[in-house]
Amino acid sequence: MPAVTAAADVGELLQLLPVQRAGFALLLAAVGLPIVGVVIVGLDIMPVRFAMMHVALLGIAVGLLTGLDPVLCALVACALAGAGVAPLARTPDGLSGAMGLLMSLAIAAALLVLAVSGVNASGAFALLWGSILSVGTADLVVLGLLAAAVPGLFFWRRRDVALLLYDRELAQCSGVRVRGLTLVLLVLVAVAVAGAIKLTGALLVDALTLLPALAARRLGSSLKSITLWAVGIGVAVNVTGFLVALRLDLPPGPVLVLTAGAVVLGVHLIPERRISSWRATASVSPTASAPSSPSAWPRH
Repeated sequence: MPAVTAAADVGELLQLLPVQRAGFALLLAAVGLPIVGVVIVGLDIMPVRFAMMHVALLGIAVGLLTGLDPVLCALVACALAGAGVAPLARTPDGLSGAMGLLMSLAIAAALLVLAVSGVNASGAFALLWGSILSVGTADLVVLGLLAAAVPGLFFWRRRDVALLLYDRELAQCSGVRVRGLTLVLLVLVAVAVAGAIKLTGALLVDALTLLPALAARRLGSSLKSITLWAVGIGVAVNVTGFLVALRLDLPPGPVLVLTAGAVVLGVHLIPERRISSWRATASVSPTASAPSSPSAWPRH
């Protein structure tokens, strides 16, 4: 009986419009955001996530000050920041330094805007923790665009993206427009972080981006397979985590992180011998236009 009652409770919750919007938003996020995580892992740009969290806070502060939509302002701020640091992405070290500077300037500017304007800072910081049940039409539009644009770019320019994620110089010599592609990828990463603010909060965005990509990198043997694994894991994690959160009446963000973390740990229990056989096959393929082995990423 308790199990039946619990199922009935979850079923009743799923009839509510805010819950339906939240669930749909998570499904859209599971299509685009894990692929963004593949970019983060492939380019070895982990600091970008933290920098964009700070930039998002600055955008939120500006939105509260001007009366504009804070999330929209965060999206614009992150997109501009991603485009601005793209010229510095020639090496991971150069980008890491730029991200450190960007984090410091963004958080200082955000705090200054909040202090000077007299705006209640709690409203800005609350968005960093997420508010999934407040997802609106604008949030769904952004996530829908990401769900279409990110996979579309990956499968349209799959060879170029694979070369860039493996070796920037090799991509350059192979005729890939490295600067333009890097710019597009960094803007997508930045916008994805901002777009996930309502779902898990910027502080827990890794649940939707990085963690599915880390598990997929272990399972896949090519960019295509890694991408498909990342999306599949993202869908499974988001659906499972959301239902568990509803059932136990817990905040979805932390539950999603723990669910994704459990998947990553479980994947890494797969014997290394099985993974290495895929790596060996990929490494000796004479026809591959770019190394398909995920173990070869990143190499810049």
